[in-house]
Amino acid sequence: MGLVIRGGTVVNAGERFTADLKLEGRSITGIGTGLARGSGDTEIDAAGRYVLPGFVDPHVHMELPFMGTVSADDFETGTASGIAGGTTSIIDFCIPGGGMSLLDGLKLWRERSAKATSDYSFHMAITRWGEQTADEMRAVVRDHGITSFKVFMAYKGAIMVDDHALYQVMKVAAETGAVVTVHAENGDAVWNLQQELLASGHTGPEYHPVSRPSAVEGEATERALTMARLHGATAYIVHMTCRESVQALERAKLAGQKCYGETCPQYLLLDDRVFEAPDFGGSAYVMSPPIRPRNLGHHEALWAGVSNRMLDSVGTDHCPFTHEQKKMGAKDFTKIPNGAAGIEDRLAILYTHGVVGGKFSLERLVELGSAAPARIFGLEKKGAVAVGMDADLVVFNPEGKSVRSAKTHFSRADRSIFEGFEVKGKVEKTIVGGRVAFDNGKLRAERGAGRFIARNPTHFAKRQEVLV
Repeated sequence: MGLVIRGGTVVNAGERFTADLKLEGRSITGIGTGLARGSGDTEIDAAGRYVLPGFVDPHVHMELPFMGTVSADDFETGTASGIAGGTTSIIDFCIPGGGMSLLDGLKLWRERSAKATSDYSFHMAITRWGEQTADEMRAVVRDHGITSFKVFMAYKGAIMVDDHALYQVMKVAAETGAVVTVHAENGDAVWNLQQELLASGHTGPEYHPVSRPSAVEGEATERALTMARLHGATAYIVHMTCRESVQALERAKLAGQKCYGETCPQYLLLDDRVFEAPDFGGSAYVMSPPIRPRNLGHHEALWAGVSNRMLDSVGTDHCPFTHEQKKMGAKDFTKIPNGAAGIEDRLAILYTHGVVGGKFSLERLVELGSAAPARIFGLEKKGAVAVGMDADLVVFNPEGKSVRSAKTHFSRADRSIFEGFEVKGKVEKTIVGGRVAFDNGKLRAERGAGRFIARNPTHFAKRQEVLV
């Protein structure tokens, strides 16, 4: 028994064409015209629809213990929300707790993720440097198929790494062929700015962006790229928000450095007026780095980056907290749990404001949301509609319309940072592993249907002897 998708317009990162697709088991087994339907096959009429490769979200945090609480979506509800929005694979961040080894952290994350409804992999976070860290990093790559690491240059006193740790992580990553994903903010500067604001009585959520100005992101991005260049490591700067960080990435790329950049829909579309929402409403938008002011060139730099290929992908940083959880920081903005939902909104938001808005083509959207993250992080069977690839697909109606709202999304988040946004285009069906998991508003995702995807290192760079 399989699926035949009939007459849709297949869209990959570099092409589009009309064809039938045959899906058997978890794979795409045929592409052509007039494909035969087997006796037990189900047929889907996709005429007038786009058939896209399932989107890959390279940046999510499901059931993450963070800032005194745990993010609201677990691996079941978070991946199900993603499926409703056209995302069929995620890469979560395994962040071992204090004193926990990388391998113990991985064991814990594997237990949590067993209920995922779609395929998943991990980035391994390094939050301190110890005598065993290098060997553990090598084991994670060699024995467990985790070929990307994460460092936080922010959150001083918690998970922030210093420059010594950053240097060492880049060194081992270069040796093993792993990618280093980087949260780039100068955590020492942020901590001092926070203390000064609190001492002056500035405690509301509107001071969150004040404590994390764009300059501290730009400086940290430059520093991270320099550390990567010292060793020939590949750096991937996550959730880029500002002109300074984009310019740092551009300089590195134009100098020939292998590096990547990611942004998120909220940074393309929202500005810091959201923090003024009444009744502590601004707390819904507290995330780090913060949403930036309008008219300072940040939004323009990001849109240019996703259009001219200086930025490589668009993730979501899906890490939702309820309003009640956000109230933990009612008297101190530094205690507001950082994060928001977004995995269900990404495709529709980018189609509306990117493709329909004339910023980039539909093929470029597929690259940003599917092909590029799959390629960068070694998800070899994801990111394209082709024979032999995983049968993870989205049937997308370009004429559909909807309004984004927390009242209708499948996340456990009780607020949406895109509340009331009218979008064009609509996910009609999401196919995960060869079966329909979302069908015209009805979620059919299965708990535990997702698989852990082990990956191979994507490159083996030689150490550069001279900093250029």
